[in-house]
Amino acid sequence: MSDSRASRRQRNAPTINDVAHHAGVSAMTVSRVINGEQAVRPATRAKVDAAIAALNYAPSPAARSLAGGEEMRIGLLYSNPSASYLSEFLVGSLEQASRSGVHLVVEKWDEETAVKSVIDHLLRGRIDGVVLPPPLCDLDAMAEALAAANIAAVAVATGRSGGNLAAVRIDDRQAAYEMTHHLIALGHNRIGFIKGHPNQSASIRRLEGYVAALGDAGIAVQDEYIAQGYFTYRSGLDAAEQILALAEPPTAIFASNDDMAAATVAIAHRNGLDVPGDLTVCGFDDTSLATTIWPELTTIRQPISAMSRAAVEVLVQMLRARRSKMEAEPAHLVMEHQLIRRQSDAPPRVRPKVGGV
Repeated sequence: MSDSRASRRQRNAPTINDVAHHAGVSAMTVSRVINGEQAVRPATRAKVDAAIAALNYAPSPAARSLAGGEEMRIGLLYSNPSASYLSEFLVGSLEQASRSGVHLVVEKWDEETAVKSVIDHLLRGRIDGVVLPPPLCDLDAMAEALAAANIAAVAVATGRSGGNLAAVRIDDRQAAYEMTHHLIALGHNRIGFIKGHPNQSASIRRLEGYVAALGDAGIAVQDEYIAQGYFTYRSGLDAAEQILALAEPPTAIFASNDDMAAATVAIAHRNGLDVPGDLTVCGFDDTSLATTIWPELTTIRQPISAMSRAAVEVLVQMLRARRSKMEAEPAHLVMEHQLIRRQSDAPPRVRPKVGGV
């Protein structure tokens, strides 16, 4: 009796062929959409998605693996101090892993854990490939150990271009240049900068963009206006205190991420400064934190979730190519950034000179 009921359910459930017939495409095309492959036209993908929704089709593990072969397991190693950044990164990774029909294993790493121990753990867990968000995207020892163990990897948000490691990133130098240029266009010529952690190449690129924009505007770089941060809220507090304690502090501060920018706003308020009336503050990343503080931050939007989705997709394609005995050059994707204006920036306030002169 139970076998009969199971047979009826199996007969009544829509199949991948039903979806293909409904959408007017081949079953292989449906499989490619299910697996999140890029080689599908947007219009075709939309037809397949509509057919899946109309038929209430739930892809089986067999259907998901039609174009991908045996089960695939990928890892996400993380060691990032910004909870808001990590949250967006995880959302994108999980979404794409589900769409691609692969198992995503999330593992925390800290500097006290030996790289060899991490690799041994990944091998025991039968991990085929790994996504490396910052700061792991710039850890050469990790990349070399993964390559030696034949574990595919994709670096995300690295400031490096080219190389043997597949990567998904933005142009950090250009993004920082645009933000600094924006502040100059508002009328600021005393602009502070809070650097990111020195263990990340993106930190160097953002500093380069800041310096280049000042130079192109004929504004001299003042070392005292540049403070070291580590992408944490705490380090942002310390850096902002250092800069704002100067005899002639800047009228604007550009922090290398939103956590440090939020900390700068807090120090400004503690010092009785109005943001943006007395001090303009800008960040980088456009995480959820940028819109949960007051005033909301003007910032560079780095598409964190989209970058992590792309990284998972690139990694899956690399692994499928490997299983098909195909060789391919490592992908290097540069995604678009955007300058987002909110309430934390304004032209510098003009104050009367002492003595009315």
